[in-house]
Amino acid sequence: MTGGAGFIGSHVADGFRAQGHEVAVVDDLSAGNRANLDPSIKLYERDIRDEALDQVFAEFRPDIVDHHAAQSNVPASVHDPVHDASVNVLGGLNLLRLAARYEVKKFIYISSGGAMYGEPDPNDLPVKETAPVRPLSPYGASKQALEAWLGVYKRTFNVDYTILRYANIYGPRQGIREEGAVVAVFATRMAADQPVTIDGTGQQTRDFVYVGDCVTANVAALERGSGQAFNIGTGQETSIFEMYEAMSEVAGYGQQPTYGPARKGDVVRIVLDPSLAKRELGWQATMPLFDGLKKTYAFFRDQS
Repeated sequence: MTGGAGFIGSHVADGFRAQGHEVAVVDDLSAGNRANLDPSIKLYERDIRDEALDQVFAEFRPDIVDHHAAQSNVPASVHDPVHDASVNVLGGLNLLRLAARYEVKKFIYISSGGAMYGEPDPNDLPVKETAPVRPLSPYGASKQALEAWLGVYKRTFNVDYTILRYANIYGPRQGIREEGAVVAVFATRMAADQPVTIDGTGQQTRDFVYVGDCVTANVAALERGSGQAFNIGTGQETSIFEMYEAMSEVAGYGQQPTYGPARKGDVVRIVLDPSLAKRELGWQATMPLFDGLKKTYAFFRDQS
């Protein structure tokens, strides 16, 4: 799997290993951390754009490629869309090329339900997979582009795939500089009793999914969901301010937030309809938000 030393990827790698699968990870460690990986998991420190990735496929001969690696920072994509496309589109195409060459059975692609749909009509919330795709950021556009290439590779080269469109994922191991890391930032600053700044008004909403629920979605995609895209969300809309209040309660934090400027390219309201994933993958999010926040806060408190 790619990006397997990162926040979400490392949890998924653990989940695959717990199911008895042999796992190898490709990660350039630009955002990942070797310490996130179980020592039994082989790490190839490579950039997904590197032609030498051919050697990894030749050595490991994967049955499944689970592709988490990405340039996933929305403001960075606005600042440098060429770099964003280089990683997310050309890097993804390099993997697809090798998946076809080495006859990989399935390509699991991690896309973005938060960035790719853009700003949905309020009447269309929660958003279904059939909603118009209207990204506001180059990051969302690059995710959409590789989804199109997956269709090409299935039709032309017989590479099967399943797309998982993640909502906002939170949990232990999340880096505070990662995209969508608002929970990690709140937890880190509250654990140190430091002031917290909310970007924008705090009324912007997201669909928050605990990382453990991503693991079960990826495990389900190993055998199900051929040629389809699925929202991986809870169907529950939570504002950033509501998240701040919930984390404050978990942390016993008494300070009031300050407010900064909104981020360019950010969506104001988004929540995903996960009913297709329940019907076709047999998957649904099971971690209650407050319980997930307690687990997350405990991790960051212990790191401080």
